[in-house]
Amino acid sequence: MTEQTLDALLESARRGIDDYLTTARDNGQIDAQSYQQAAANVFPALQEWLTDEATHRLSPQVQPALKSVIAEERWEDLVNAFRQPIRFGTGGIRGMMAFDRGSIEKLAESGISAPILKGPNTINDIVLLLKSVGVAQYGREQNPPLEKVVIGYDSRVRGHDFAKIVAELFLHAGYTVYFFDEPCPYPEMTFAIPYKDIKGDIGILISASHNDYRYNGYKLSCSNGSQFDPEQRDEMYEKYIAHATTKQIGLIPFEDAADDKLVFLGGEERVEGFNYLGREDRVLNIHQPHLKHVQSFLLTPDLAKQQRESDSPLRIAFCAFHGAGRRAIPRLLSEVGFNDVRIITEGGLNDLNGLFPSFESAAGKEQQPDPGDERAARTAIEAFKKQGTLGSFDDVDILIGTDPDADRCGVVVKVPADQRGLFGGQDWQLIPADSMWALLLWYRFHRETEQHGQVQDADKKFVVLSHTTSDSIALLAKKHGLGSIKTWVGFAALAAAVRDVWEQRELLDLKEGRHPTLGDLCHPFVCEYTDIEFGARSNNVAAMEQSNGFSILGSPPPDARSLGVGGHVRDKDGTLAALLVAEIAAWAKQQGTTIYELMDRHIHLDPDIGLFVSHYEPDPLDGEYPGIQGDRKKKDILGRALQQFARVGAGETVEFAGRKVTSAVMYRTGKYDAIYPPTAEFQFPDEGLRFYLGTEYNHVTVRPSGTGNSLRFHVQLHEPNPGPELADLIGHKQRLYTQIRRIADELRNMLEAPRS
Repeated sequence: MTEQTLDALLESARRGIDDYLTTARDNGQIDAQSYQQAAANVFPALQEWLTDEATHRLSPQVQPALKSVIAEERWEDLVNAFRQPIRFGTGGIRGMMAFDRGSIEKLAESGISAPILKGPNTINDIVLLLKSVGVAQYGREQNPPLEKVVIGYDSRVRGHDFAKIVAELFLHAGYTVYFFDEPCPYPEMTFAIPYKDIKGDIGILISASHNDYRYNGYKLSCSNGSQFDPEQRDEMYEKYIAHATTKQIGLIPFEDAADDKLVFLGGEERVEGFNYLGREDRVLNIHQPHLKHVQSFLLTPDLAKQQRESDSPLRIAFCAFHGAGRRAIPRLLSEVGFNDVRIITEGGLNDLNGLFPSFESAAGKEQQPDPGDERAARTAIEAFKKQGTLGSFDDVDILIGTDPDADRCGVVVKVPADQRGLFGGQDWQLIPADSMWALLLWYRFHRETEQHGQVQDADKKFVVLSHTTSDSIALLAKKHGLGSIKTWVGFAALAAAVRDVWEQRELLDLKEGRHPTLGDLCHPFVCEYTDIEFGARSNNVAAMEQSNGFSILGSPPPDARSLGVGGHVRDKDGTLAALLVAEIAAWAKQQGTTIYELMDRHIHLDPDIGLFVSHYEPDPLDGEYPGIQGDRKKKDILGRALQQFARVGAGETVEFAGRKVTSAVMYRTGKYDAIYPPTAEFQFPDEGLRFYLGTEYNHVTVRPSGTGNSLRFHVQLHEPNPGPELADLIGHKQRLYTQIRRIADELRNMLEAPRS
């Protein structure tokens, strides 16, 4: 193409983009803030990508694909791909690789250089290399310089190839690279970083966790396996990543890497199809120490022997949901003696297929392989029954599922016959994660009390949970003499709060999460401290969040590059949760009971805790509000929620299902103010708006997602005295289940966009 033709193409793009943005603004499809941002960013960024020689050298199909999109006048797609650099947070980046299935299929077929629309606001080879340039430079300029990076990937489309080019960039930057030989669980990657035979400085996983097939991401961890602290993240981004250019990108292919600079991570057996480059005899076995470490948290040391000798061993169904848990979870369960593990393979659910074919919706919606979604549980159960070789589902005691990077764990149990009416006659329930974590905590307290008469050193122990996780956990901890911390959503906040306790930092007197020196803004990562005396507590016995994440962080580590003493990885781990849940189920079966019945007896009917019923749903139910127009929709819905918040503040009556809102609070840390600058009319409530329904344990929360352009609705209801008999409890469950569904429906109707 001649220079004149390129100039004409660019002029056509400039006019088309300007016309689209102006028309969309005038029609109310995008707001003024989004218009200004896009008008300033889109064309300059597009021009740079179209003319940059380094971009063409690194990914030769990028510029021809962009020219085709311009010729086709796909202005909205160009705006969405170029309106902003993809957001970089504490945990890295996450976003769409492409906006349509056809492009993702082309990516799967042709590789990461496929001729599809790419831009700074999509996950692609150029974006990952640019972010990696900044991360690598940040590390090399520390004192002392960072030298080792652990890199993994899950089952996402072309995850291995994205991980490989990132690894080749770090080789060029002088790092020693530890590279997994197959899709790996995120928690195993975070375990590998501080492992004694590695002692890495940085960890990177190419993954978008539970998001649908269009997404991918770049999960970033520091030397102890946790996400980087906000201060480090800000320095990394502002000084390095924000200024990275394609001219700084250099790669050393694996084939040219020095023997001591490239180490493969795996297990005892070699993975078929992986190119070890003649290093097959030098693969570092990380699977075995990870297995051994996870097993150390079991409270039944002879569990394997008990299972082997049992007349009725635990029968487990397992679903990997197309993810990296497909080998890790069965390997772990088998190692500790669970020999009746029935792996669901029907529909390819056990295949490493990033298109997630089991989650193709008949309605054309992009459903997510999320083990915490009841629709995913139903998919697994239907596949189990259809498979035909696994026996009857009636014979299974428990079903465990993990997401593509195996950091989330979902649990399905059988419902007693007298309670199936609560679920429309259904004989199974996907247990809400926070309810499962409450029982897990109860079990660990119970077993310790059995052995020692009480929870040992309770005055030194504490739990940490996100503010959208069930309050039953905090009450259970209080009953046994433990402290608790509520944080904002995400394990970065959970780990940061635990670190503050470990380091005996001054604990601030927070009220509704407000920071005493930041005015109306909340504390950056803590919502509330309860019974956390300064310097007294040091042992974290559980870290958990509503979104199916669990870990145990332990006591202060010996140094900043290690796990906590007696603790696990500082991020959520679906493999650990799967094993601990299986242990509880096996113990319950030995006692002649079930997980469901234990929960009723020891959580719901406990007068110190009571019955908590929680409900969660995303909006939209699948995917996100699309593109730049989706930003407007999200802000419109939040704006209507803010109107209700203002009505409550003005003393007006706001009700949900007949329950009056008695107070409301905005949780705002300001972390997205650069993206959504606050105005007199709109302040972005990044951690949500909470509406209290009479007591502190009854509330509705509307929260923007931290991982996508969507919202989250949370409802919690509490009955403090549901007993003493089971029949009483069932009646209260029915009442609260009915109310919570009505509240969720009314919330949606209240916040729904006006119909055109």
